[in-house]
Amino acid sequence: MAHAQTAQLAVAEIVSHPAMPAARRLYLREFLGLYGDDRFLGRLLLEQGRFFVHLLIMLLHAGHDPSRRETWCAVGPLKRGIAATGMASARQVDHLIGRLQDAGFVTVRPAPSDRRVRLLAPTEKMLAHDRKWLSAHYAPLTMLWPERDYARARQDDADYQLRHRREAARWLASGMSLMTSVPETMLFFRHAGGHMVRSALLWAAMEDGSDVVAVPYSELASRFGVSRNQVREILRAAEELGLVRLADRGGRRIELMRKLWSSYDEGLAGGIYLHALVHHALTGQRQASMDDTSMEQEPNTKPQR
Repeated sequence: MAHAQTAQLAVAEIVSHPAMPAARRLYLREFLGLYGDDRFLGRLLLEQGRFFVHLLIMLLHAGHDPSRRETWCAVGPLKRGIAATGMASARQVDHLIGRLQDAGFVTVRPAPSDRRVRLLAPTEKMLAHDRKWLSAHYAPLTMLWPERDYARARQDDADYQLRHRREAARWLASGMSLMTSVPETMLFFRHAGGHMVRSALLWAAMEDGSDVVAVPYSELASRFGVSRNQVREILRAAEELGLVRLADRGGRRIELMRKLWSSYDEGLAGGIYLHALVHHALTGQRQASMDDTSMEQEPNTKPQR
């Protein structure tokens, strides 16, 4: 309970940080740069079940010790970990492992000492993508706290990546709690392409300097490898939650409501907080308490663009 309260306070302080609008813009640029031009990669990884299979493989791999069976990165522990999150069934996990294999992200082989056990290992292709993912998620920290050193997190550093993922395993439950505490984020995360659609709308609004954007469903569908009906379903669900107002058909006039901005910032701030914790644990830097980051200012009443 104490950690949950601390996390909630930290997230609120990050959201109200005066540099948060710039940090959000930087993160969106990095995120869209990582996924925005690769329809296959976005669909492969950016949906809740797929994302957690990918993440847990990375965490299990980082802790794998061939001499200690309980640490093995194997299909059984992966299924148990996913079952604990409630994000995918055992059958879905098998399907997603197959998709990752087909994409050249994962290898599956029998354990040398027990061929009934299937060991998983990320390929260099998956490891390289994960390093880019880490770099994108540390980008906003460099904007919020420029006096702190996040250089290793932003570099293509395999040793840092391995140590980061080992440490991150300790914070998985906290990350799950923060993520699922923002239902608006989970709405987009439950839909294939949902994260990308939301990101594209927010970016368009920031580029135009207006909360009313024209982003045709057909353009979003083509860009992110989903159907127009899927885009329509995502945005209708978002409208029901008060996140957008669809003022015209086909995406010709989409109004982004304050709730969309605030929920996005809350979810982003949760990720920033957890990534700061992991990095500071690895580097010995002082904990990212927010009392030296101009938090004495009054919190923003409206998310800035």
